[in-house]
Amino acid sequence: MSASPAPTRTRVLVIGVGNPIMSDDGVGQRLLAALAACLPALDGVEYLDAGTLGFMLLPRIEQCDALLALDAASLDAAPGAVRVFEGEGLDAFLRTPRCSVHELGLRDLLDAARLTGSLPARRALVGVQPVQLGWGMALSPEVEASVPTATEAARRVLECWLATARG
Repeated sequence: MSASPAPTRTRVLVIGVGNPIMSDDGVGQRLLAALAACLPALDGVEYLDAGTLGFMLLPRIEQCDALLALDAASLDAAPGAVRVFEGEGLDAFLRTPRCSVHELGLRDLLDAARLTGSLPARRALVGVQPVQLGWGMALSPEVEASVPTATEAARRVLECWLATARG
């Protein structure tokens, strides 16, 4: 009886976080779709609509080398503002009060990964300042207008990580 090959690790997990029926909270999924459309079928990259799954994502985080999260975030900035946080800068941002628009957010998930010794060495958040988080399927005009800028920011992070991994 031969052993089956070990599963390959996902080098990069890209997650779109949020609830698309809560207006601007759905920006994570919108960014995920836009990024996957401009960089489809990259070797070693998995795109995942994480929704509001919280701790159910921990096994996926434990299996990746890098995590790129796309989400609405409380940035204390103008509506639709886009910010990128990486590595320890992300860790510092997540320690600030009210950084997330979710009750169980990215901070909790990464803390759990840290406790299990599986925190991805490379981790980043592309966050967009929401305007409205009430019931609704559409993004606010300000957040909708920020989608190309945020997608480009995510693309740059992802391409930088992949270039570094190759050589």
